[in-house]
Amino acid sequence: MRVTTLIDVDSLAAHLRTPGWVVLDCRFELGKPEAGEDAYSSGHIPSARYAHLDRDLAAPVGPTTGRHPLPDPGIFAAKASAWGIGPESQIIVYDQGNSFFAARAWWVFRWLGHEAVAVLDGGLSAWRQANQPLEQGAPDVTPQRFIARPNNEFVVQLDDVMRSVSAGDYASGARRLIDARGADRYAGENETIDPVGGHVPDAINHHYARNYRADGRFHEVAALEAMWQSTLSGADPCNISMMCGSGVSACVNLLALEHAGLKGARLFPGSWSEWVRDAARPVARGL
Repeated sequence: MRVTTLIDVDSLAAHLRTPGWVVLDCRFELGKPEAGEDAYSSGHIPSARYAHLDRDLAAPVGPTTGRHPLPDPGIFAAKASAWGIGPESQIIVYDQGNSFFAARAWWVFRWLGHEAVAVLDGGLSAWRQANQPLEQGAPDVTPQRFIARPNNEFVVQLDDVMRSVSAGDYASGARRLIDARGADRYAGENETIDPVGGHVPDAINHHYARNYRADGRFHEVAALEAMWQSTLSGADPCNISMMCGSGVSACVNLLALEHAGLKGARLFPGSWSEWVRDAARPVARGL
């Protein structure tokens, strides 16, 4: 069995001890950077290793970067190897249930050339609701050799976004830039994380939470496809770039597109937090 987008609780439980399967706990809280690791220590899915958003799934913040720069491929490869991940591993990632930290891990592995990675649908919340077991303590791990092969086709950089804004590509629909933040932050209201509120001119808002049903699991494939076709308005997914505040929750939209069979969209990793590093860059407000 090889899974590349989502996996349900029953399927993971059935393969939890399958050789070659590696589970990563990606729980995190933006305002409390150690909360996820503390929660992992209190109880996690059996055999899971812990991946920290700031330390493992991102590089240190620089003077011109966004809040979560992409990890250095070589450093990340060493960490993945220490987690027991090799070229044939099936990776399952999860978080507390909102999926965007797990989706970031999913996207990082895909960007680095590893396709056999999937997000636990509903996260630890769904696992607990199904009365599945938890354990404490770090598992015994046999290191493997993970080789990072970054794919530039997965990424759109700041200069590319600036050129598209200047050329009117987003305004004309030749390309689409989709912002995964909530409508209020996109509109420039209630901004509590970044120093400036608003959005990149002509970006479209599609809040990441729209991908979920009321129970926190993703919508079925047909519903996701219909929703995203409406947002894309006929645009080729290969001409789509996703952003958010810092390149994390945008990965939920990328995961939803992939699960719906709409492949080829890219991530703007620096996202809004990189865009507003320079006051000369234009800012739009309102819905």
